[in-house]
Amino acid sequence: MSRGNHLTMQSINAVSLTKNVLVGAGIALAAIIFFLLQVKHPNPEWGQFWMVRPMIIVPLAGATGGACFYFLNNAFSEKGWRKTLAFIVSVIVYVVGFWMGFVLGLAGTLWN
Repeated sequence: MSRGNHLTMQSINAVSLTKNVLVGAGIALAAIIFFLLQVKHPNPEWGQFWMVRPMIIVPLAGATGGACFYFLNNAFSEKGWRKTLAFIVSVIVYVVGFWMGFVLGLAGTLWN
C-alpha cells in the first residue's frame, strides 16, 4: 500500500482577493471617518495632524481583515456546514481585527 500525497495548491484569485481587501478597508474607512468627524474641538496636546494615524491604521486593519476573510472562505470552499462555519469564523476574525485597529489607531487621542 502506498501513501499518496493529497495536498493540492489552490490558486489565489487576485480579483476576488482585491475585492475583499477593498471592501474591508472601505468599511473601516467609513467607520473611522464617521467617528473622527464628530470631534469638534480636539485636544491641543494631540498635535495638528492627529487624524492621520487613525485614518491610516484603521483601514489597514480592515484590509487585513478582508484578506483573512478571503483566505478563510477559500480554505473551506466546500458546501455545507464547513462553509457556514468558515463564514462565521471569518466575520469574527474581521470584527476582532477591525476593533483592534480602531483601538490602535485611536490610542493616545480619543481613547486614553
